[in-house]
Amino acid sequence: MRTTGRLVDLRQYSWLDGPWHEPDVLGSDWVHHEATRRGAGVTEKLDSGLLPSLHVLEGDHVDPDTIDPRIGDFYRCTAAWRLELWSQWTAWAWPFGWALSTLFSRRLRQLSLPLRGLDNSRGVDSRVLVVEDPAGVRHGAAWLRDLRATGDTVFSGWYGTVTLPGRSQPSVRVVFPLPNGSLTVLLRPSSSADGGLRLLSPHGEFGDDGAYLVVRADDDHHAWVRRIPVHERFDVFVDDEGILRTDHELHLWRFPVLALHYRMMPRRP
Repeated sequence: MRTTGRLVDLRQYSWLDGPWHEPDVLGSDWVHHEATRRGAGVTEKLDSGLLPSLHVLEGDHVDPDTIDPRIGDFYRCTAAWRLELWSQWTAWAWPFGWALSTLFSRRLRQLSLPLRGLDNSRGVDSRVLVVEDPAGVRHGAAWLRDLRATGDTVFSGWYGTVTLPGRSQPSVRVVFPLPNGSLTVLLRPSSSADGGLRLLSPHGEFGDDGAYLVVRADDDHHAWVRRIPVHERFDVFVDDEGILRTDHELHLWRFPVLALHYRMMPRRP
């Protein structure tokens, strides 16, 4: 990263400034580290959500009033929904997934993507921790997801919104903390005519929506950053039976790597 990345001042590139972890085994303590850094506190409620509402995404490509209310409820009260997950790796990418899981993910407790169907058989445990300051200003939300069958952490990420320089449409920002850095994904939202929501990390240039690897420098204000060729698409929709679902596709360059399918059911009546 020091050789191929660009050194940036995070005070000028605030959209890349997110939580990271000290260089040891990861857990959920990064959430409290980030809250302390921001002078804020951590709260966990039975109906905590990733976003305060879908209206924070309102812009040129998102009209929150046309999106199915069940999708809005999921983002506003995420912890009140139960998740079921199915995964499918492409044949050429399965060895890469095995190496990621075996060599890194279980040690770091991060990005332990399920390799076999039985890994998903008991569903996913989901917690949402909201970070806000004493005045009630929300800084972000941590969404922690573990496979019940194995206890491995699928995703441990920081969720919020940012508006990139020169843009009017807010993006969804997801930061996955790593030792001394993070994987930061900026997702371009759009609402669809059938009431769904699409989130896309497309191909583009530095400063566009997409995926960025961030490695902290020796102070709190600088980091080496590189845009990486990881591209994702999320389609959040309500099916013909009234069930909320998400189709998640991950590509490396233009090659399909992994498909994840979520079924979300409310825990409460």
